[in-house]
Formats: sequence, structure tokens, C-alpha cells
Amino acid sequence: MYFDSFEQFLNMGGYAAYVWSAFGITFISMLVLLLNSLRAGKQLLKDVKNRVERQVRIDAAKKMENTL
Repeated sequence: MYFDSFEQFLNMGGYAAYVWSAFGITFISMLVLLLNSLRAGKQLLKDVKNRVERQVRIDAAKKMENTL
């Protein structure tokens, strides 16, 4: 599409409300998805770290039982 001015570009041929709201909703949705994914990733890493540490403690306790 070709626009003669920036104002015409912003107006989008009379469809500005639809076009810019669609861009806004998409941008906000993508931002929420990104933030949610980052938060879930951090939680997943924390859970894995806790499980590994717990397994190390369990293994150490089993070794201690065998020495008594």
C-alpha cells in the first residue's frame, strides 16, 4: 500500500481503529506470552535444581546407612 503522508498511513484508509487495535492486541498478547514463558522457565529451572539437590541428599543418606 502506498500512502501520500504519514497522516494517511496512521488513518489506514479509514480502517485505523481496526488495524491499530489489532496490532495493539497482538503486541500485548505476545508480550504477556513472553513474560509468562520466561517466568515458567525460571520456575522450571528452580524445580529441577531442587530435585537434583534432594536426590544428592537422598544418595548421601543411603551411603551413610550402609556404613553403620
